[in-house]
Amino acid sequence: MTPVELSRTVLHAVRRAVDAGELSVTVPERAVVTPPGPGGCGDFATNIALQLARAAGQPPRRVAEILRVRLLDEHRLADVVVTGPGFLNLSLEGTASADLVGEILSRGRRYGHGVGSSGTVVRLRCPAEVRAVVVADAIARVRRSQGDVVRVHYDGPPAVEWTSALGVDAEDPRGPRTLVYSDSDSDSDSDVDVDLTVRPVPAPADPLPLGRDAARWALLYPAAHDRPRITRDHLVQRETNPLFRVRYAHARTRALLRNAADLGFRPEPGPVRETPGPLREKTPDPPRETDATALLALLGDHPRVLATAQDTPDRLARHLVAVADATLPLLPAVLPLGEEKPSAAHRARLALAEAAGAVLAGGLSLLGIDAPHHL
Repeated sequence: MTPVELSRTVLHAVRRAVDAGELSVTVPERAVVTPPGPGGCGDFATNIALQLARAAGQPPRRVAEILRVRLLDEHRLADVVVTGPGFLNLSLEGTASADLVGEILSRGRRYGHGVGSSGTVVRLRCPAEVRAVVVADAIARVRRSQGDVVRVHYDGPPAVEWTSALGVDAEDPRGPRTLVYSDSDSDSDSDVDVDLTVRPVPAPADPLPLGRDAARWALLYPAAHDRPRITRDHLVQRETNPLFRVRYAHARTRALLRNAADLGFRPEPGPVRETPGPLREKTPDPPRETDATALLALLGDHPRVLATAQDTPDRLARHLVAVADATLPLLPAVLPLGEEKPSAAHRARLALAEAAGAVLAGGLSLLGIDAPHHL
């Protein structure tokens, strides 16, 4: 069960409570579901009761108790606990995380992509400036992943090296050309559903010396209203470089898959917890349930990020950094130690690592950046 599905489940509980006359409120469009904070428990938490309390004319904890009863009817929830002033803490059944990981592995890099055409035709307009060219290209990639048809119009032809050295897509793989170099519109307004002007703060220096991947990251990672830094810091292979962390986390997941194959076991979605044995107790940093929960929440949120960050590729870049930072602490516990035999938990952790790697690789590809298997 993903955070998006949990949000729908919470809203369904609110709607049922309203229909039964237990609450007199307007059902909100969205319920925020996050990993539990300090003092919380379970896999996820929501503040929906605090959000509705004033409109309901009841204390938040009373609203939470009403919703708790409704949520306990959901078979995919193992338990629902009210904590603090009225937070609902949700514990998933053991198969819920395995289902999410299985879904990611089945879709691979295309996890979070739309199925089929959305029917939306998008026209992007931007100046022939290097950052605008790259940002428009990333927006087109993300929107196409959601099923949109995208055409990009420049106020003049971009430099050839921008489209070649920086890997700007020249065509929509489904047919219509993406890039249109003209001073006038070639699409009639009646054919266009979304008309968007792309005009980020221009790059202060030529990014081409950084190479394709680092240059694109330098131009896409800052928000459009922020001035990008075009420095060699983007090439440094250390933890202070967000691009390095994202690519390193992906490369580590691929290395673990190769090492596991050498040991004779494969990824298999399931619970990542196990009772510590003698060898595992000697591990300096054993895997924590909260770490896995935080990573699962981020992976489950990936489709929503793609759907809501269509015009802001910097949000996708920051999401990938968060996924990488949540992935790296789990990786040391994926393989068995010494003479320890691979267990179901090892196979589940390997599956979770592979799922994280798929999300990182898929997200980087939408930014036009490679995800190497070796780094």
